[in-house]
Amino acid sequence: MLPGIRIIELKRNIDERGSFTEIMRKDWKNLLEDDEIVQANLSVSYPGIIRAWHKHEKGQVDYFLVIKGALKICAFDEETQELDEIISSEEKLQIVRIPGKYWHGTKTVSSYPSVLIYFVNKLYDYNNPDEIRRPWNDNKIVPKIINGKTNDPRCNKPWDWLALPHK
Repeated sequence: MLPGIRIIELKRNIDERGSFTEIMRKDWKNLLEDDEIVQANLSVSYPGIIRAWHKHEKGQVDYFLVIKGALKICAFDEETQELDEIISSEEKLQIVRIPGKYWHGTKTVSSYPSVLIYFVNKLYDYNNPDEIRRPWNDNKIVPKIINGKTNDPRCNKPWDWLALPHK
């Protein structure tokens, strides 16, 4: 290999929901040498799969980039009871920044698997993860405001990831 070129095998974790692959970690010194990238992850979810709810209390921020399929990305502020719902897809490439203090999750809404690359500002700690979880169907997630509106018909009801589009 030419000087500085490194190849490492990535570990793909597969389960009934899809797969998860770490694609970059700053502690991969054999690959990065003195470069510093915190972490990037690849998540594949089958149609209809919901990955929710979780949050980070140690300052992690997630930056989502959907590169195939479509995802509904939701973030919920427990204090204000406001929920932001964002549809992100391969058709409209965008980075969605989610501060970890919000409960957040995703649902694949395309008829084929979604592929999500996401970047984080904190390295995942296997022994002490910065992640708190709630069930995807937790009836305590009751938004009073959705996307800045109080007249959305889904307001003041437990959040239903399985509801058909409201428009």
